[in-house]
Amino acid sequence: MTMLEELNQDMKTAMKAKDRENLTTIRMLKSALQLEQINKGEELTEDEELTVLSREKKQRVESLNEFKAAGREDLVEKLEKELSIVDRYLPEQLSEDEVTQIVHDAIEQTGADSMKDMGKVMGAVLPKVKGKADGSLVSSIVKKELSQ
Repeated sequence: MTMLEELNQDMKTAMKAKDRENLTTIRMLKSALQLEQINKGEELTEDEELTVLSREKKQRVESLNEFKAAGREDLVEKLEKELSIVDRYLPEQLSEDEVTQIVHDAIEQTGADSMKDMGKVMGAVLPKVKGKADGSLVSSIVKKELSQ
């Protein structure tokens, strides 16, 4: 079942249950996927679907941080609920230790030994953690490991 089919099913369920919060967020996700599909001109692959969902999550996390800084608790609560719904459609996130292990393996494979090689390491790591780890976490771990 594609992500759009899954979202359609969940949207129907939310409509029947009159669950406005879930329905609104599911519609936003579905809209983002459909827009990407229209722009591409063909069906999205699983990786492309994950990319779109990850982008939607990242936007919400950034907004959440801004709202927290501004003291907008009403919007913080709304975004936290949206994030929990978006997370249901993403694969389980890797722990920091798992990401560190993947980074170590990539450093060994690429023969990286300084910060100049960060691009090589990131290029090797990102495809392995796509949708499973935040890019900023990966970047910070790579920097830490290469600077040692």
